[in-house]
Amino acid sequence: MSAVKSLDLVNIGRITAVYGVKGWVKIHSYTEIAEDVFAYNPWWLKTAHGVKQVEVDEARPHGKGFVAHIKGIDDRDQAASLTSVDIAVKRDLLPDLDEGEYYWSQLEGLSVITIFNGEAQRLGRVAKLMETGANDVLVVAPDDQSIDQRERLIPYVPDQFVLAIDLAAGEMRVDWDPEF
Repeated sequence: MSAVKSLDLVNIGRITAVYGVKGWVKIHSYTEIAEDVFAYNPWWLKTAHGVKQVEVDEARPHGKGFVAHIKGIDDRDQAASLTSVDIAVKRDLLPDLDEGEYYWSQLEGLSVITIFNGEAQRLGRVAKLMETGANDVLVVAPDDQSIDQRERLIPYVPDQFVLAIDLAAGEMRVDWDPEF
């Protein structure tokens, strides 16, 4: 196990299941181009026992996803211990984005403020994002400073619903009716 801080890591995928009996695992990629999950090395697995650095020595497409073999994992039981584990990489390996573009990991945890009827109201924090067909969706979870204890789903549509993002302040301003 390594002492890498989780804050330095960004999730790029997840091990979903075992594949076969020789230690292979099924991979679900979170990267925009799915096979790019294998472009990053090393992987850091976020296990229940801490963060562990691993190396993929073989990978290939399989169905709608991928299968991979992690060096040193050579049987089904070892592979089974890695199911439902997030795959992360060091943040500095990710390419820089254009202005106004953000990685999901940058948005998660931001406080969400709506200006409705001229009044600023805190809706909660971005708990996660979901990919849908039309656009991504912010899952805003209530916190101890939010106006109520409701979870909200807000379409991530810049300039329509998402008005401003201030990473330094840890805040996102939205145009969203708090009754929704």
